[in-house]
Parts: sequence; C-alpha cells; structure tokens
Amino acid sequence: MPRSPDVAEPVLADRPDGTVVRHGDVVAKAHAPGTPPADLGARLAVAAHPALAGVLLPPLGPLAHGLRLISCWPHGSPVDPHAPELAPWKDAAVLLARLHTVDPLALPGPLPPMRGPVKAARAVARMRAASPPRGSGLVLRAWATLPAWARAEVPGPARALCHGDLHLGQLVRHPAPHGAWRLIDIDDLGLGDPAWDLARPAAWHGCGLLSAADWSTFLGAYRAAGGNAVPGEGDPWVRLDVPARALTVQTAALALAKATEAGRPLDDAETAVLDACARIAGLPPAGAGGNP
Repeated sequence: MPRSPDVAEPVLADRPDGTVVRHGDVVAKAHAPGTPPADLGARLAVAAHPALAGVLLPPLGPLAHGLRLISCWPHGSPVDPHAPELAPWKDAAVLLARLHTVDPLALPGPLPPMRGPVKAARAVARMRAASPPRGSGLVLRAWATLPAWARAEVPGPARALCHGDLHLGQLVRHPAPHGAWRLIDIDDLGLGDPAWDLARPAAWHGCGLLSAADWSTFLGAYRAAGGNAVPGEGDPWVRLDVPARALTVQTAALALAKATEAGRPLDDAETAVLDACARIAGLPPAGAGGNP
C-alpha cells in the first residue's frame, strides 16, 4: 500500500546524540548513551510544569529506562526549511522571552546547567579530531578570545532558565499542522546565561546569513515580550558578544569537521562562518567575568 503523503517517515533523526522515531501522533526519542537520568528527568519535569505551558512542548508520560533513556512526545509540524520567508522569528523570540522570565525557584529541581557551552567545546574537539587541512587555526584563535565559562572550562553564569540550543529546528506547531508554535528538544535545557539562546541568530546576522529585517523582527519581539537576556533598549551586543562569538566558532568547527569527514569543500554559508572566525580572531579577548 502506498504511504499517505501526510504521514511522516518513521525515523525522523538518527544521530549519535539521539534517535527520534514517529508512530502515529507520538514521537519517541532515544537519548544519547551516557545521558544522566537525573538531569534528563529534571528537564522533563520542567517541560511538563504548568509554568511552561504554551512555551515548551510537554512530554507524554515519564522517562523510560532501558539500554537508552527514552522520552515520548506529541507530534508537531516543524518549520519548513524550504520557505525561509515564513520562518517564525517573532514566535521564537516571544517563546524565548517567556522561557527566560519564568522563576527557576518555582520549578522542580535541582536544575542542571544549560549545556550550550558544552556543545561548543564538543564541536571544537570534533574539529580537532577531524584534522581539517586548513581553517582550524582561525577557529582556534577565535575560540581563544572567549572567556573560560564560554569554553565550558568553569561554571558559567546561571541567570535564567535557558533552552541551550535554540534554532528554527527546535520549533513545532502543536497540534499539527496549524497549532501554536512550541519549543522542543530539552536535552540542553537548564540554568545559564539567557543571551546564549539569542546567540545563533545574532551570529548568523553577524555572518550575513540572517537579514537585518529578520534580526530586527526577532530582537524587537524578544524585547517587546519582556525578555531579560539583553537590555530593553540600546546596544544588545554588550550581552550578546560572548555567546555570539561562541556560536560562530561552534558552527565553523562543525562545518570544518563535517566537510573533512565527508571529503567535500565548504559551501558558501560555511565559508561565511569561517570568515567571521577570522574577524573574531583579530578582536581582543571578551570579558572573562561573563556578560555584564
């Protein structure tokens, strides 16, 4: 029998950091081997908490234990990667503002740290292991401009509840296909610097990969919704500089690693990010004490 065009393929993702499969309206995720059960359990409890209703997609039931930790979720419709003009930047910004202004003391705990800096450090380690023929020196010099907390060498600031890995692939409409947008993927959720969640679009804007109009829409919506990661007015880069540098380095490191592993050249977007690392490498080190 031919597959109905509105039924997704059963395997939605299969990567070292998690395998995601769909069965009807339920999505199951097998989390990365070695994931601490207590940390993941705390993150699931936060996603299910009433304070995050309408912000995070809530899980379906408790964490399942076995050879891999497994969580189950309702199916949602993802952002269409082929329609960038419809990208929900405003919705993403409002959801982040609501996430960042939730009182962490009102949530189940103890909450683990947000894992954004850990992911950046892992990207650099993967690049080193891949031994790219060129470009890694620029990335490492840009990496050296970051303070120790942004390289996951010391604990970072813990100002707010953060998503930890915000990009457009972390939003779905629920109920599918035309419901409200919700944030998904709580593997990196935790306490940290909320500016990290704005860092990827900020870095893309700095690299010329996100238009000034989209960046303005995102930042304006975040501020209008009361987000606390940046000042309510004036220069946002006093808070965004360190995280945006880190996400630029992370993206470039992954680009070099993946291109080397696949034996292919960098594409235009990857080259733009590497060029941004060259600019960062020429800047003075960012403040060692975290963002002001």
